[in-house]
Amino acid sequence: MSQDPYSITFSSHVAGLKAWVRGPGTLENTLAYWRAIEAELRRRPAAALLLVDEMRGAALSEEQWRQVVEIMKGGPLDQFRVAHVKPNGLQTIEYCELFAVEAGICARVFTHEAEAVRWLRHGLR
Repeated sequence: MSQDPYSITFSSHVAGLKAWVRGPGTLENTLAYWRAIEAELRRRPAAALLLVDEMRGAALSEEQWRQVVEIMKGGPLDQFRVAHVKPNGLQTIEYCELFAVEAGICARVFTHEAEAVRWLRHGLR
């Protein structure tokens, strides 16, 4: 079965590294873009990560978000503040935040990029 591709764009941002993802919101694509972000953070150290997530389609389930966090914990994301922005609506992303915090990752989800940037720049760890 072939997987529809996603796209990811990286740029520097006042709050650190910005990643912008688009494409089908599958578990496979979600894991792939998080791995790409980890690789970019290794190449380009930053104080924080601003992820603008415009993936489309059905939301990941609670169990799928748990799986994503379990796979990603213990990696580079543990060292950064992570703001995950879903401008098209949160869907079930709240599970990702809850599981990330439980795993020791400093993460929050937002619907507006400006709020995410404020949290990254001024929020408490």
